Amino acid sequence: MDFGNDWMNAKHSTGTTIMAVEFKDGVIIGADSRTSTGTYVANRVTDKLTKVTDHIYCCRSGSAADTQAIAGIVAYSLNYHENQTGEEPLVAEAAAEFKKYCYNYRDELVAGIIVAGWDKTAGGQVFSIPLGGLCVREKVTIGGSGSSYVYGFVKEYFKENMSKEEGVEFVKKTVFHAMHHDGSSGGVCRIGIITKEGVERRVFFAPHDGVNISEAQQPIPMATSA
Repeated sequence: MDFGNDWMNAKHSTGTTIMAVEFKDGVIIGADSRTSTGTYVANRVTDKLTKVTDHIYCCRSGSAADTQAIAGIVAYSLNYHENQTGEEPLVAEAAAEFKKYCYNYRDELVAGIIVAGWDKTAGGQVFSIPLGGLCVREKVTIGGSGSSYVYGFVKEYFKENMSKEEGVEFVKKTVFHAMHHDGSSGGVCRIGIITKEGVERRVFFAPHDGVNISEAQQPIPMATSA
């Protein structure tokens, strides 16, 4: 039996670490950047934080093809809604759209989605849609293969109404801890900060072995989208 070419027939997977947390001014989303094909790393700098609208993003885990397809369909649907009504979609409406596809096609799709964003009706909101299509709002949620290693960390260090920088530090440390223990998570930590002003993106390199996570490198400057 030839084990050398298993990656050629394996599906692209975002076996991964994703998370989102509400803070006092909005939400913060974060993810690692590793995409694997079987036991091989297909892409080490994948962006798993996917724009849905100007104020709503989703974090993707599971099959890369499935989650990209769902995100594209929902983004198109919400853009059509905005054009017809003249109003920005609500985060809850975006979550309901994702839930519809994840639930109706639960036997065909492998997709775990976190929907997070800000709207003028309810402020910052986070919705978790795991495999199977359940949809529930949470103040903090984690997903992907790396999440198994950090449930205790999240429970211990999460607090409500964090400041922006406290939230960024919390998300960064959580993702780095998961990346350290989970072989399917790796690369860099991408973070998005969503408020009424728009979305601010940051990227952090993982700390080297023996370096305290709190001493990780400073973020790479990125453009802020309105």
